[in-house]
Amino acid sequence: MRDDPAGKSLPLRFRRYLDGEILGAEWPAGFSCRTLEPADVQAIHSLMQPDDMHGSDLPGMAEWWSRLSRDSEFDPALCFVVIDADGRIGGVAQCWTSSFLKDLAVHPECRRRGIGLNLLRHVFGAFRARGAPHLDLKVDAWNGPAIRLYERAGMQRVPLGG
Repeated sequence: MRDDPAGKSLPLRFRRYLDGEILGAEWPAGFSCRTLEPADVQAIHSLMQPDDMHGSDLPGMAEWWSRLSRDSEFDPALCFVVIDADGRIGGVAQCWTSSFLKDLAVHPECRRRGIGLNLLRHVFGAFRARGAPHLDLKVDAWNGPAIRLYERAGMQRVPLGG
């Protein structure tokens, strides 16, 4: 997690219970969602680099991919990639097998089109289909736009310890 301006890491935990109504994803015109393909790795790494994601904490592409793909909770079927009609990546949701959303990123040119909200809806549906009771994530307290997105998607703040 990135530090806040005061120099302290301030993570918050959000949870979405999956027993209620879950709206299906409705992708904007020209966009669709699929799972990770090997050719996506470089573009996803680039999408994770801005300061509102990992910034300088993000390792180089080879190290990042090695760590990610070797993690015991990694499953490429739980990495959802939104692409436009030309195959360019507009957003990604990378999840762990423990019903945890590790990273959600939307390309700056694709923001404010509903891609983030629909990625969340897609993730909720995928984990409900897996029998998970809920999905969790962590977010920095200073990241107001992300927090508003998670709340719009029906997520609730829960104690950091889970």
